[in-house]
Amino acid sequence: MLTTPDLQALIEDTEAEILSLIERAEDKQTGPLYEMTRYHLGLDGERQTRGKRIRPLLGLLAYESIAGDHRRALPGAAAVELGHNFSLVHDDIEDQDIERRHRAALWTVYGVPQSINAGDTLFVLSRLALHRLSELGFSDSKVLALMRLYDETCLALCEGQFIDIWTSEHDDAMSVELYFDMIGRKTAALIAASIRAGAMLATDDENVVESYARFGWALGLAFQLNDDLLGIWGEEAATGKEPSDLAKRKKTLPVIYAAEHAGPEDRERLSALYAMAQLDGSEVGEVRAILERTGAHEYTRHQARRYRDEALASLDAAGVVTGDARERLRLIVVSAINA
Repeated sequence: MLTTPDLQALIEDTEAEILSLIERAEDKQTGPLYEMTRYHLGLDGERQTRGKRIRPLLGLLAYESIAGDHRRALPGAAAVELGHNFSLVHDDIEDQDIERRHRAALWTVYGVPQSINAGDTLFVLSRLALHRLSELGFSDSKVLALMRLYDETCLALCEGQFIDIWTSEHDDAMSVELYFDMIGRKTAALIAASIRAGAMLATDDENVVESYARFGWALGLAFQLNDDLLGIWGEEAATGKEPSDLAKRKKTLPVIYAAEHAGPEDRERLSALYAMAQLDGSEVGEVRAILERTGAHEYTRHQARRYRDEALASLDAAGVVTGDARERLRLIVVSAINA
């Protein structure tokens, strides 16, 4: 993702807001709990382990593009990042993933019970962050509306995770249609909420807010589809991680599309390969060849670009974005969705 000095400043301001919230809550008896939250967030001094902070960054840029100085929107940005990370702590436990951002996942260091508690703590901190908006002069009605948006978004995240786990544990086939429903809840919902929240704090114009929300929704889908492509065809030198989705037998859009559109022989072979306990290099290559033959690679790329373009069109439809602000958002979108 494109990161410039001015964007880095927004990220650092968001992290400072998060650390301030943690410091307010922490006391002598609970120090180790908040050490866990800092560890997971990458705010324990290991800068290389931090996430991209794309969700709060987009929310701050949405606010800034309408109202100017981003600082009054920082509690909302902190809430989004904390909420995103509570879900990641729980996801790692549920999926038994042992790494997060190139180091040991929280649960492998502190154990499952305390990691669940740390994830719950991040969730509560995210809600407390929203209360900070009242201190900055936002009306009670606006803060309440943002809390409702936040709660509805968290529910969508839980629903998306349910669909993901349910389909992996049962024989129900994941269709392309159901996959889009799932990633809408798991990925697009939070990105859309972050951008909608930034717009809500900046203006009372419902048409503008809805345009920004549509921008965020389409962008969220594009982000996930881009990740699906990089997880299979990405170059490690460019992405910083090995494309391992096929070796892990993940059922992302290219695989689901191929299962629906492949001929009988390829469909049978794909099913047999995904039924194996693990895939070696030659078997991964075989799956990739099936995906190419069925057009899954091109289909997924087309969908990622389609939603990227739809996002930018929704941004233009808002009719309030200055040229400079629009260009900053466009550069982030295009640099992040590059598959």
